Formats: sequence, structure tokens, C-alpha cells
Amino acid sequence: MTVVVIGDIVTDVVAVHRDELAAGSDTAAEIRITGGGAAANTAAWLAACGARPTLAARVGADRAADQLRAELAAAGVDCRFAVDPDAPTCQVTVLVDAAGQRTMLADRGAAARLAPADVPPPAGAVHLHLSGYVLLDPSSRPAGQAALAAARAAGLTTSVDPQAAALLTDPRGFLADIAGVDLLLPSAAELAALGGAGVPAVGAIAVTAGAAGATWIEGTTRVHVPATRVAVVDSTGAGDAFDAGLLAVWLAGAGPQDALRAGVAAATRAVSRLGAQPWPAAPGRRRSAGAPGARP
Repeated sequence: MTVVVIGDIVTDVVAVHRDELAAGSDTAAEIRITGGGAAANTAAWLAACGARPTLAARVGADRAADQLRAELAAAGVDCRFAVDPDAPTCQVTVLVDAAGQRTMLADRGAAARLAPADVPPPAGAVHLHLSGYVLLDPSSRPAGQAALAAARAAGLTTSVDPQAAALLTDPRGFLADIAGVDLLLPSAAELAALGGAGVPAVGAIAVTAGAAGATWIEGTTRVHVPATRVAVVDSTGAGDAFDAGLLAVWLAGAGPQDALRAGVAAATRAVSRLGAQPWPAAPGRRRSAGAPGARP
């Protein structure tokens, strides 16, 4: 089962700080450099869940892109990267507090220059998943629009994760872009920014609400699965893992409840480790909380 994932691949600089940030001074932190990016995270977790993901992204002509490609390829991700000669691979500084919650500072670099020509033909795939960051940046928005149009024309099912409530400053435009999408995968905050559960013109919505769990909304149908209590290390990428876990079983024919359970299980694994992808990472500080917990 091949799933095409389109969006960012990122070098994450993760800084875990146990104390409040001391403005204008120093704060002790544990710092790691890991692979990240919403699309890359989802592709990595799809591979871990047994799917065959193809990841399309735009990267810089740099060592970071080579290392990220090698890690993803070793995990079973088919990497289709366009190389930008002028912009670096996307980088994100992730500040993780004592509760495991993250704040991100992003430099999209080459990812912001993703173009329609960078999107591979969907031949052989059954589904296309688009990271909302592609649509939220005016410079990459045409690539996202083109990807969704090509997927529909080829008969693929489609899904979109809005990714960032703070960036949904033009909800009407975003909703126009995702009209006809089979599955919308927002957090509760993102869904609120888009106008709530009555989002028009999408087939179904699977919304995450942190410690409150996740809910499937389709017409008058509501299916809820509670979160799992876990020790949270780092909430970065939990929503991306949720997307992958849910998609892997939903595309295999599972119903909403089983799909939600699989999504919550993947998100639970994600928040239990440092870093956004499913390979071993250094331990961080733990605190009991619910999952999926990256996007309350």
C-alpha cells in the first residue's frame, strides 16, 4: 500500500529545558539534532506502521539533506526530493519544556520553494497525504493545490493535516484549497480556527484533543477514543504520528474506531521519546499526561 506524503523535511534542533526560560540570560538545556518536518515525520511513522510511503519535498544542496535522506531511506521511505541550489534545507529550533510541550521556531528554507514540478506523479499510490504547511505558505501553496488536483484526477483518496492553528489566518482560502478532501486531520485548535466541526466539503474529520483523546466526525456520526496516560518526554510530532497510525489502518479498510485507536497508539509512542520520528532517541524529562498531546 503506497502512500504519497508531500511537505517539509527538516533538521530539528531540539532543546529540552527543565526550568523557565531566562529572558536575556542563560537557561540550561539538553540539546539534540534530529530529523523532523511534518511530512517527513508522517512518512517515517507510516513506514513504521507497515505502509510504503513516498515522500516528496524540496531540500537544499547540503549535508543535512543527505543525512536526512539516508535516515528515511533506511527506515523504508521512498524519498523523492527536489534539490534547491539556492536555499538550505528547512531547519526548526524546538523548545521542549518540563511538561514535554514544544514551541517551534522555523526557517522553511528550500521547503518554502516547493513547486508543482516537484510533486511526483501519483502512479501506483492509493492515497495522498498533504502537510498543511505547504498550503499555509503562499510560495508553496500552488504545489499543494497541484498535488491535490493530481491525486483526485488519478482517483486517489486524500488527507490534509492543517498543522498550525496560529498560521490559519485565511481559513476561507484554506477551506477552498481542501474542498473535496476525504479526511481532514486537525487538532482541536486548528478545527476551531477553521470554523468548527461543520467544515464543509470534506468527507470526514479526525480531530485530536490532547489528553481528551481523538474524535471521528462524519455527518451525524461521532466516534471517540480516549487518550492513553503516558509519561510525556516530547510532544513534537505526535500529531504526525497520529496521522500515520490512523491512515495505515484506515486505508487497509478499518472503521473509524479502529483507525482512531491506531492513531492514538502511534501518538502515544511518539510522545514517549525525544524527537519526532520513530527511531531511538535520548531520554528526556517525563511527566504523566495524555496522548495524543502535541496539539491540545
